[in-house]
Amino acid sequence: MSVVITPLGHASAYLVRAAVTAPSVYNTQPWFFVADGDRGIELYADPDRRLPRSDPGGRELVVSCGAALFNIRLAMRHLGFAPVVRPFPRPAQPELLARVEWGPYARSSADEQRMYAALRRRHTVRGPFRNDPLPAGLAEALRVQAAEEGAVLHVVDDAVSRKHLAALVTEAEGVHRKDAAHTAEQAAWTWRSADPRHDGVPADVSVAHPDCTGFAGRDYAGLTSMFPVPPGRWPAPAGLVAVLSTDRDDRSAWLRAGQALQRMLLLAAAHDVMAAFHTRPLEVGRLRTRLRREFLPGDFPQMILRLGFAPAPRTVPRRPAAEVLR
Repeated sequence: MSVVITPLGHASAYLVRAAVTAPSVYNTQPWFFVADGDRGIELYADPDRRLPRSDPGGRELVVSCGAALFNIRLAMRHLGFAPVVRPFPRPAQPELLARVEWGPYARSSADEQRMYAALRRRHTVRGPFRNDPLPAGLAEALRVQAAEEGAVLHVVDDAVSRKHLAALVTEAEGVHRKDAAHTAEQAAWTWRSADPRHDGVPADVSVAHPDCTGFAGRDYAGLTSMFPVPPGRWPAPAGLVAVLSTDRDDRSAWLRAGQALQRMLLLAAAHDVMAAFHTRPLEVGRLRTRLRREFLPGDFPQMILRLGFAPAPRTVPRRPAAEVLR
């Protein structure tokens, strides 16, 4: 199907510029948008940006698009309008995830204004956190934000459970690092500073060894091949450790999880608290089953994350609105 790129309307461009700040695995930005005049905007999953090895079922793709959907809603609220969201409006067109229309005027709340102000400040941390404690009451506030979107935030606060969860993350990282198809997929979304892109992740996104904390990270720079054992380890704590879950495990639940995730991330960023993600155990079927059985009886894990203060903020680029608005 041929796509005609038309000049950006002010309203549509405004919404898309907010949407594209959402996080995604490998910074794939797996979305595009179709403007419907001045009535609203449609959010589509971009199948060309799916990760066939890491995310064959498209769960993480939909979660990422859910985060972008929340940003669209928040941008409308910032202007004082109530967004009208219609998820999956055309079942015969599964890549169309949501249609968002401009609703009636409704004054935005103080929390919504703070979250909107944090849109471009929020970034993903790939490495350790400082040891500073989180603001009092933030963990409970994040639980409330997740619940507003129909998700549950489980804080893993006892040492035994944290150690067990960290072991699952390390095991999953080991599985992926030994899989040539996984490493090739990650390499395809990694670039060197001499060849910058508007998507993907720069190889030097973190100067820290990916195993320098208890929760192993992705090895974008190939450091584990040169240094199997990290030169040093960052002392505990690893930040606030949590698992985000939903009561179902279908595309509707994934879309909700993405909106809950972004809602939490922006409230945290408003307090200068950022997140590190550890999705590997959720990409290995048997480990995701173990995690669900041992940590979330009855619920389905959608995201594993740590929250804290980053020692050196590092953002990654985003595709311009003109590239994703059709």
